[in-house]
Amino acid sequence: MRKSWLVARRDLMAFFHTWMGWIIVAAALFIDGLLFNAFAVGQQAKLSAEVLGDFFYFASGISIVAGILLAMRLVAEEKQNGTITLLYTSPLTERQLVYGKFVSALLFSLVLHIVSLYLPALIMMKGKISMGHLAAGYLNLVLIGGAAISITLFASAMAPNQLTAAVVGTMITVTMLVLWIVADIASPPFKEIFSHLALHNRHFNSFAKGIVKLSDVVYYLSVMVFFLECTVRVVESRRWQG
Repeated sequence: MRKSWLVARRDLMAFFHTWMGWIIVAAALFIDGLLFNAFAVGQQAKLSAEVLGDFFYFASGISIVAGILLAMRLVAEEKQNGTITLLYTSPLTERQLVYGKFVSALLFSLVLHIVSLYLPALIMMKGKISMGHLAAGYLNLVLIGGAAISITLFASAMAPNQLTAAVVGTMITVTMLVLWIVADIASPPFKEIFSHLALHNRHFNSFAKGIVKLSDVVYYLSVMVFFLECTVRVVESRRWQG
């Protein structure tokens, strides 16, 4: 745990000390604000809960994109800079390395979510919102962002550079996102399987309404663990190859 935290702290400081991390935060806040005013608030009067639900719908997409951009560099950049050899020869286990890098990106994504709290605060100025609804929505943003980070970290471990990692991570993430569309046209039992595996829609809707279902939380955590363990296997193989 201590060694994983050392890796996490190292990479987290790298996010704070480089322009990339802050550009991601600034861009996410800017797009969040535009979408909030254009679609969540809109021209017609809406109930506060409806506005908040719309906000979380668009914010979930921003969280996914931010997760991909944050994670694409985690291993691929080490390869490009030639520092991956130092990590491979360090007394870190593969799991400590992978989970430490994952935690660094997840913690930085929390910064993005915290600074975006001003948008729900605007809703509170003119209406009433449930703190439970707010907490459920932000929990989903953390979970779905964490899923995107774990997927792209896996891609980053396989890819030779950051661009390739971003492309592969995006392809896997988009595939998992559109599975709910496939589920709509599929026949049983594949309909239920695709619906359950989809990254959005089924597992997102309850959170957007302020409802936390244990099955949805377990799903997102399972996605994270699955791709993190796959990343561990990739790092193990690369390490043995020298």
